[in-house]
Amino acid sequence: MTAKMVSGNEAIALGALRAGVKVIAGYPGTPSTEVIASLWNKELPGTSVEWSTNEKVAFEVAAASAMVGSRAMCTMKMSGVNVAYDSIIGIAYSGCTGGLVIYVADDPGVNAGMCEQDSRDFAVMADMPMLEPGTLQEAYDLTKYAFVLSEAIQSPVFIRSTTNVAQSHGMVEVEERVLPANKNPGLERNIAKYTKAGAVIAMTQHRELLERLDKAKQEITAARWDRLKLAKQPGGLGIVSVGVVNSYVDEALSLADELQLSLPEPSTLQLTHTIPFAVDEMKELLSHCSTVLVAEELEPLLENRLYMEAYKLGVKVTIVGKNDATFSRIGEYDAKLILQGICKALNLACPQEALAPDMQPEQHAAARPITTCAGCPHRGTYMAINKAIRNLKYKSSEIIVTGDIGCTILGINPPFNTLWTEVSMGASIPMAQGFIYGGVAKPVLATIGDSTFFHAGIPGLINAIQHNVNLTVIVMDNGWTAMTGMQVNPGTILDYQQTSCRQLDLAKVIAGLGVDHLTIVDPYDLKATTAAIEKSIGLSGVKVILARRECAIQASRRKVAYEPVTVKMEACTKCKSCIVITGCPAISLGEAAVAIDQAQCNGCGLCMAVCPTAAIVKEGKYDEL
Repeated sequence: MTAKMVSGNEAIALGALRAGVKVIAGYPGTPSTEVIASLWNKELPGTSVEWSTNEKVAFEVAAASAMVGSRAMCTMKMSGVNVAYDSIIGIAYSGCTGGLVIYVADDPGVNAGMCEQDSRDFAVMADMPMLEPGTLQEAYDLTKYAFVLSEAIQSPVFIRSTTNVAQSHGMVEVEERVLPANKNPGLERNIAKYTKAGAVIAMTQHRELLERLDKAKQEITAARWDRLKLAKQPGGLGIVSVGVVNSYVDEALSLADELQLSLPEPSTLQLTHTIPFAVDEMKELLSHCSTVLVAEELEPLLENRLYMEAYKLGVKVTIVGKNDATFSRIGEYDAKLILQGICKALNLACPQEALAPDMQPEQHAAARPITTCAGCPHRGTYMAINKAIRNLKYKSSEIIVTGDIGCTILGINPPFNTLWTEVSMGASIPMAQGFIYGGVAKPVLATIGDSTFFHAGIPGLINAIQHNVNLTVIVMDNGWTAMTGMQVNPGTILDYQQTSCRQLDLAKVIAGLGVDHLTIVDPYDLKATTAAIEKSIGLSGVKVILARRECAIQASRRKVAYEPVTVKMEACTKCKSCIVITGCPAISLGEAAVAIDQAQCNGCGLCMAVCPTAAIVKEGKYDEL
């Protein structure tokens, strides 16, 4: 064993390698990204690691590998489960022979954006085991075990973490990697197992799935992952928790000691899984306690099950948690919140030191909204959209511009204030079509990034083309899946793809769908991009503008040559147009004139395009970013 400083996601990656995983596939999404990012392009003989087009594809690649006997994992953030779930439940019915692990990272508190989705509900619906590590060491150990469990029950298994596990760093005891087993892959042609061809087949598979879940309960119980500790004196308080909240409970009890709060000894049930429900342990705790406090982030799954088991047992026990508003279904927990819950359950006054602040989202907002990076090509695209709308004599309040997931969504913020909606990956195009169908008479524009377009935008564009919608779609192609950490997508420069990969030409993909008009522009050319948008709005049919320019951060890392800009002090009137219109973080207001931070500037020239006095000029020399 070797102690290594790793993140929770890296611990999961190392656990998979120790388990002899042969295939790891996923789609980037915080807080799950680092599992694959930590393994990307490393020498791992016998193991394939890929960023897939989307989570559904990633799961299907992993699932098929497990169906022929290999150990496989797919990774995704909570939103990705929505994308993959159709196939997940189908494979859950059929089962698998090799270990198949689905890693999903939830985000209570919305640290990384999107929804506070509780993925445990998906495990309940699919009757699939879900393991929930609460520490970095458990992240490593439970990942190894998940493959063992999957093969024992011949069913896929979820591993669920939350941001405070996935993104934390600490020391983990790890072992050497185990090479994937040298098996002869094979798949039996078994229609009754691998298809859903008829009610009898599907219902038989459902019955077998439920039997596998029962077996999972036996396996997990025998492995002794859960920790039940009954107080010496019956009739007191019991605390049920799962995953990372186990640590919060321990911290809360330690905090009570520090504050010299005299608490009666509680019974505790600390779980490393929600599904299958630890029914036997729940019954034991319910029979021993008069009050049970349930501490679980987001939805009250354990709490509701405890109500059911208490009713079936016929015991009179007070269950405290979300249903009585002791805890919220919103946000992440901490030790102080848990201690407040303990005090309430025991009718004790909570010490002032344990009263956590009222955590309202607006109180934690940044002083200014996040914006695109200096030199980001999307900045030019949104400036052009806004300018085109003005040139066509529309008000910004009249023209709906739908947004999508990724860096492109930053167009919702000042100074652009361009976008109106953000729903899910690929939704911008169908949403725009829906607004038109709903009766919006003025032009509607849809915006979407390249990675999101590959992920889920293509079906929406096909639908618009098929139904001959009068719609302008602006695809912002920066060549990378940038917001999650610069992962590759199908259109990324070939030099950065894996050696066996090909680069797809996004323009050819779009043209091949049969759009009525396709225009390729450089968003650094504000005049040409604005003109293209104006022209597109005036044309009929489905029009696509491909705004193509590499992500400024990646261009800098690749040391792409650029021509810096500078300010002519005597010409600058400090009108602040360059600051107000572009919002570029490389520009600030100095004493005599605006100042450009050369450490950030990449010479995009957008500030030059909006300067009314031509005070910003190119230096006439080229540097490397």
